[in-house]
Formats: sequence, C-alpha cells, structure tokens
Amino acid sequence: MTTPTTPSTPTTPGDGDPQGPEALRPLDEDWATALAVVAHPDDMEFGAAAAVARWTGQGKQVAYVMVTSGEAGIDGMHPDEARRVREAEQVASARAVGVAEVEFLGFPDGLLEYGLPLRRAVAGAIRRHRPEVVITGNYRETFPGGMLNQADHMATGRAVVDAVRDAGNRWVFTDQLEAEGLEPWGGVRQVWVSGSPDAAHAVDVTATFDAGVASLRAHAAYLDGLGWDGFDPAEFLGGMTTATGEAFGTRHATAFEVLRMGWDD
Repeated sequence: MTTPTTPSTPTTPGDGDPQGPEALRPLDEDWATALAVVAHPDDMEFGAAAAVARWTGQGKQVAYVMVTSGEAGIDGMHPDEARRVREAEQVASARAVGVAEVEFLGFPDGLLEYGLPLRRAVAGAIRRHRPEVVITGNYRETFPGGMLNQADHMATGRAVVDAVRDAGNRWVFTDQLEAEGLEPWGGVRQVWVSGSPDAAHAVDVTATFDAGVASLRAHAAYLDGLGWDGFDPAEFLGGMTTATGEAFGTRHATAFEVLRMGWDD
C-alpha cells in the first residue's frame, strides 16, 4: 500500500550530496537466486520491477513474498474484496517481469509491527527459498527527496534485515526446524534495499524498463483507487530511472542500498 498522496517529482538517490550520484556503483550480479520481501502488492513495482525483469531475463530465479495482501489500500473497496483483487493483480504483475512464485504471508495491511512474529515469518520464507540475495523496500524514515516513509515499509524492511540473520541461526525459531522441516539458511550474501535515500549502487534497466512499466500497470484497480489524476506509470517510473541512469551512465537505471551480510561480500 503506497502512501496515497499525489506523487511528486522523483529525486535522484544521493540528491543534495555532491558525492551521491557520482558514487553509484554497479551491483554484483554474480548470483543465481533472489527473494524479494516487501510489505504490499505494488511495492516492488513502484521501484525495482524493471531490475527484476533484467535478472529473470538472465536466467536467475527470483521469488516474491508479500507480507500483507494490501487489503486496506483501496478506500472504496471492502478489504475482503480488495485482498482478492490485489493478490490477483500482484500475481499478474510478477509474471510481467518473469516471476512465477508469489507468496502472501497474511499480516494485516496498515497495522504491521516490527517484532518476533514478523521476523519469524520472514525467516521461514528465507529458509524455504534459500536465496543468495534478498531484496526489500526502503525502511528509512524518508525517501530520496525527503518524503516521509510509511510505517508498514519501515517495519518490514527492519524485520527483513534481522530475519536474514535469524534464518541462518539453528537456535532461533527452532520450531521451524522441528515442526516444518526447514533447515537453517545462512547463504544470503547481501540485502538490497530499493528506494533508499542511502543508495550507492545501481543496475542498468534500459532494456527492461517497459517490462517494469507493464508490471506497475497490472495494478489497475489499486492505481484507480488512489485517485491520482493523470497518473502515468511510464512517466512516473521514467522520472526515477532516467535521473538514476544519468548518474549511472545509462538511459535508465534503478538504485539500491547494499547491506553486506558477510565479511567478504
């Protein structure tokens, strides 16, 4: 559930810091599996979907986990109906960028709290999927340019970072090992944070920009429910990717904050 305000002009990561745009470095793409864990349907599409399309096009395996189903995101639609609609839109959106597997953890939209239940659920997903890279959304207090972040995003991102370590510890959430047969997974090398004001890395999405736009357009009911007059997904995403691309030396690029989970990564 993206904050329902009229979108403003996107800002290049690092804007206002003379070292920011110039410091964008290429992401390490020497990996085979990734898991994206975000709060709501649409969270990947408002930033990182074009990058996912690039990676699935390279033959990498990417799966999505939605902590909520975004059921509180459409003011004129009852949450029970919105849940069904938004889950279907997210599945279609994921397919537009080559992602076949989408899970919904069923936490309440708009009411997420950082804590052990959320960490446990995310750790379980990491143990099931066993990714090398975990992707999540911005959990800082603001987005690039200073717009305030939303509570669900902050709770989810913080939980994801901690759950990566939880997933590798045999003595944390031991019931998952005993009752669910989930073995520990300590193979996550890095966490990549989309939409972060501290982004210092980027990836070229020029060839997959249109796929990213198509994935956002797939959230038709949600976008209609936001009531943003004249909202154009291509224009909105293009404003971000061209600004980042200019800093990165490509036509379109997506920026990420990279969190290293090991000494050598």
